[in-house]
Amino acid sequence: MKLVHTVEDLRAALRPFNSPVFVPTMGNLHDGHLALVRTGKPLGDVTVSSIFVNRLQFAPHEDFDTYPRTLQADCARLEQAGCDIVFAPPEKELYPEPQVYKVQPPSDLADILEGHFRPGFFIGVCTVVMKLFQCVFSDAKGPRYALFGKKDYQQLMVIRRMVQQYAMPITIVAGETQRAADGLALSSRNGYLSEAERAEAVQLSLALRALARDALAAAGSLLDKREALEAQAMRALAVRGWQPDYLTVRRRVDLQPPTAQDAVTPQSLVVLGAARLGSTRLIDNLEV
Repeated sequence: MKLVHTVEDLRAALRPFNSPVFVPTMGNLHDGHLALVRTGKPLGDVTVSSIFVNRLQFAPHEDFDTYPRTLQADCARLEQAGCDIVFAPPEKELYPEPQVYKVQPPSDLADILEGHFRPGFFIGVCTVVMKLFQCVFSDAKGPRYALFGKKDYQQLMVIRRMVQQYAMPITIVAGETQRAADGLALSSRNGYLSEAERAEAVQLSLALRALARDALAAAGSLLDKREALEAQAMRALAVRGWQPDYLTVRRRVDLQPPTAQDAVTPQSLVVLGAARLGSTRLIDNLEV
């Protein structure tokens, strides 16, 4: 496996290949990231993973400065998973000057849910992903694949729409959410949890499962019951000491509230949640 730090060295390493497979990450890797690498590897002739903590997607009060940087351990895990090239640029390499050109995703998708609670987050995500795509795929001659996990469901949808809108010749592949034995969705931020918080953290996925069951049970009356079911799910976490931002039932296609047709076709729905446990904010989702 080759580790490179500059765009020039990355492109030189990719030049002999035709069909790159790309897994972008912020490092501090877990088995969910490695599953994406393993899923993508058969799709192309070279597998690339980036490790870059992107300042643009962090608000001033968030954890950019304290986000774990574990490059050596990450590279060892990526090599074991079959990754061929790791691109780990310093900040000045990707942003040699202030990034004044930014990708503005549509407000109907990017300003709801995560975008509502983290304003500007998806501008930062889209801008860095667009730049990374240019770094990895600019000289590719064959099919191009990029893999993103379903755990970040809204992010996956935003990136898919960006690729579609810009007619980028890249296939976005979704990886299933990887979970611990008790059902907690794997996340780099799980490492922030204390032992007691880690034991409690599974309650977010349990609350979403209960909300999905209730949405299914509501069937044709979901439109009338949805807000009450969501409020009930949020209360169930709040009484346990959580600070929920949202637990909600949405359409898979655009993350808008369900219509009458969606209410009678629950397989078109997804439940999503975000809540803070102590100082750690966790997100999760479940396709109904």
